[in-house]
Amino acid sequence: MGLSRAMDISISGIEAQRITMELIASNIANINTTRTIYGGPYRRKVAVLGERSLSFAEELNRAENKMSGGGVEVAEVAEDQTAFSKIYKPGHPDADAQGFVLFPNVDLSTEMVDQVYVSRLYEANITAYNVSKKMMQDTLQLP
Repeated sequence: MGLSRAMDISISGIEAQRITMELIASNIANINTTRTIYGGPYRRKVAVLGERSLSFAEELNRAENKMSGGGVEVAEVAEDQTAFSKIYKPGHPDADAQGFVLFPNVDLSTEMVDQVYVSRLYEANITAYNVSKKMMQDTLQLP
């Protein structure tokens, strides 16, 4: 694998983690949203990561050279299907006849742990990119 390929893979990781961080920020921002345009409470969104798709030429080159994958991408943004929390708030505008309100399935502690984890992955990809860049620069400075 060439250095430019290693840089491309690091960039794909950086982009995927950026999207994941945006989803985490959206989840935290909507932690108390009890009514969306679809009618119910906000559902937590998670990024599903997968191997980046390669072009035909890249796939052929991969098969000939026994190369590894082509990086990572967000394959889909899925909604977490865990149950909503039901809280007794009789004065709330979205309360049912018994006074219960359905709140989003977003847990702040889970989101904060995910945020720390994803930020570490982001930093690791930036470090890998910078190391590849430095190696490329050192290669060009031959005596």
